[in-house]
Amino acid sequence: MCGMSQPPHNRSPASPPARPDASMSLLTHVMDHSLDEGYAEASARREADGTAGLPRSLKAKLGLAAGLVLAALVVTLGAAEARMAAPVLAKERHELIDRVERADQRADGLERDIERLRTNVADRQRAALKQPGGGQGELVALLAGATEVRGPGIKLVVDDAKGSSSSGGGPRESSGFSDTGRLRDRDMQKIVNGLWQSGAEAVSINGQRLTELSAIRAAGDAILVDNKPLVPPYEVLAVGDKKRLGTDFQDSADGQYLHVLQESYGIRSTLSAQDEVRLPAASSLTVRTATAAEQQKGAS
Repeated sequence: MCGMSQPPHNRSPASPPARPDASMSLLTHVMDHSLDEGYAEASARREADGTAGLPRSLKAKLGLAAGLVLAALVVTLGAAEARMAAPVLAKERHELIDRVERADQRADGLERDIERLRTNVADRQRAALKQPGGGQGELVALLAGATEVRGPGIKLVVDDAKGSSSSGGGPRESSGFSDTGRLRDRDMQKIVNGLWQSGAEAVSINGQRLTELSAIRAAGDAILVDNKPLVPPYEVLAVGDKKRLGTDFQDSADGQYLHVLQESYGIRSTLSAQDEVRLPAASSLTVRTATAAEQQKGAS
């Protein structure tokens, strides 16, 4: 019987499967040989010499024990000193805090005393201005800003440009000013001077009464009136003829200057006539005393 031909069998041994980490030979070598060969040789040499592991002689053991005791003693002393010093440091810290709090309380008390004395001095100055001269004294007090005033006038609200940055250069110079969109002290000076020249009888900015001795200055980006900072928007109140005062101001050189600030730099302003505006008395007045000249005999 003729048998069917069988396919030849492949008797060659099967090749072992490849390791999954065959592509990471360096990492595999590091993992399989974690101890460096030089360290391994040195360790084997010490084992052969009998010097590996803990000391075997009594002297060496005593030396090791003494070293451990000394190290433990140093650590214990350090911890004890730190524990002893902690209350002292805490006490000093509390004493410093108490001193600072007491100093703050004294400073607050002095500020209250100063404000009370300022109010007292201002009241006495107003009373002194009102005493002699009848109506003349009242006029002097009014012009000096020693009394509250009310009457018809205008309200001018000036504000920085929208989106203006709080950082910028110094006050604008006379030769020109930087395009920051923020109102400067020189701008406020021109506005106030324009109102005086246009017939204003009394002026205040954000509730601060202006007198002939008032100073408008700058500290960084802030505008100061008599060393008190102002916050925009700036509300300028002026007592005067409400029909003429606003028109005369807008037609003046300083009014045109404000118009340029609006058109070129985005400074915002609104002006409106008011039937009545109220201005407070000046917070502090510096009275300079003069001696009246003696009237000559025979003079009328």
